[in-house]
Amino acid sequence: MEYVNLGRSGLKVSRLCLGTMTFGTPAWRKWVLDESASTPVIKAAVEKGINFIDLANFYSMGVSEAVVGRAIKGTPRHKLVLQSKCFYAMGDDINEQGLSRKHIMDAVDASLQRLGTDYMDVFVIHAFDASTPMEETMRALDDVIRAGKIRYIGASTMYAWQFAKMNETARLHGLTSFISMQCQLNAAYREEEREMIPYCMNEGIGVTPFSPLARGLLSGNIDSLRNKTDNFTADQYGDETSINIAKAVVKVAQQRGVKASQVALAWVNNRPGVTSTLIGVESIEQLDENITALQIYLTPQESLEIDRWYTPCDVINDYNTKRIPRVAR
Repeated sequence: MEYVNLGRSGLKVSRLCLGTMTFGTPAWRKWVLDESASTPVIKAAVEKGINFIDLANFYSMGVSEAVVGRAIKGTPRHKLVLQSKCFYAMGDDINEQGLSRKHIMDAVDASLQRLGTDYMDVFVIHAFDASTPMEETMRALDDVIRAGKIRYIGASTMYAWQFAKMNETARLHGLTSFISMQCQLNAAYREEEREMIPYCMNEGIGVTPFSPLARGLLSGNIDSLRNKTDNFTADQYGDETSINIAKAVVKVAQQRGVKASQVALAWVNNRPGVTSTLIGVESIEQLDENITALQIYLTPQESLEIDRWYTPCDVINDYNTKRIPRVAR
């Protein structure tokens, strides 16, 4: 396993980050693994050198954090980089969502309790909250850092101008700024390469892309349970352009003699500015395939075969974004 600094910070993270949306309870999403199936995969990831684990209170409505917390129990805490997130509604109450001071404080404490740890290495705001003043959010994040409950902060899924303005708000008031940006990036969705990733590279902010397989579309298994039951896949990657790109990934993989998922992951791993790529795996076999993909580098011809199908589209700025179908090439 390779390790790199997360942005300009001194924090060392593995080049692959274990995403945990797959772990928790199928009562939340049909394709989510239950605890008995999740635990061996989580343990194997840690044993194979993945020290960076990405969580969110929203995943399985807290069950995912609890499952991961029990799975990593016994692993020396200093060997793990735990990252969780908040923003999305965790209940029916109006204050159980967003990035208000109240919700951030409550969310941090609840995540720590579920994980069974005294601190989180990184705490990420899951999306942008237009209804809360930026200064309130940044002060709350700074306060939980000063309280020793989190050590670094990151952000996810927003427009580049929003992210830049939040960082400037922090600097203006002498508050902690972000060290990482978790944005969606894959061969079928590259809009973050226009503004967000260049901004992060200029500012020394780590980029930790999620959904490198386009919600599973680029795995080569278009008819998977997730593709059939996950609205995110249909809403964000149901257009002809995405399908053509998925077919191109399969073609390159067949010529290489590797899995389509490995080609799709290699495409993301080697994009400019990428620090650590989030992976969602359902088995130890998939985990091993993802780790092997770190050694795969696409040739210019292979990249062209995939990239030539791409056309611009609207930015996905939260989980609820439904894209307007693109005009295929």
